[in-house]
Amino acid sequence: MSDISTKPYMLRAIYEWCTDSGFTPYLAVKVDAATTVPMEYVKKGEIVLNISFGATSGLKMDNDAIRFNARFGGVSRELYVPVHNVLAIYANENGQGMAFEVTETAAEKPQAGAAPAVEAAPALSAVPSAPALAAAPAPVSRVADDNDEPPKKGGRPTLTRIK
Repeated sequence: MSDISTKPYMLRAIYEWCTDSGFTPYLAVKVDAATTVPMEYVKKGEIVLNISFGATSGLKMDNDAIRFNARFGGVSRELYVPVHNVLAIYANENGQGMAFEVTETAAEKPQAGAAPAVEAAPALSAVPSAPALAAAPAPVSRVADDNDEPPKKGGRPTLTRIK
């Protein structure tokens, strides 16, 4: 019997916690050939999506993928995100959530055989520094920086990955 990944269950749990708490759930995704997202908003191979009830239509979070419709620049798009490609899910307002190690994306994953286990990182207390998209009428975009400047005081928190 193959091991069932806990990742899709954790994603649904954090999503439910965000919505029950009145927070806006955001999803950080590693983009590859298996994902269907608006490529014009992808920065450095990653995209951050607002998956709140008001920003999406027909949200379905299965064990293998997350599917929904969202508007980008007033145009409705159908999005498909393999669970394997999810980097993090968190509340936009306070940055609390969970990050996941993605060593191999769904497009790179071998079709036959069991998938390697994906380890969950400890709970986050910061927002990933990737483009933040509001899947609502006017998307908000933020470009991630690769410089070593200290974080600005009073601004939005950023995610620091510790390996």
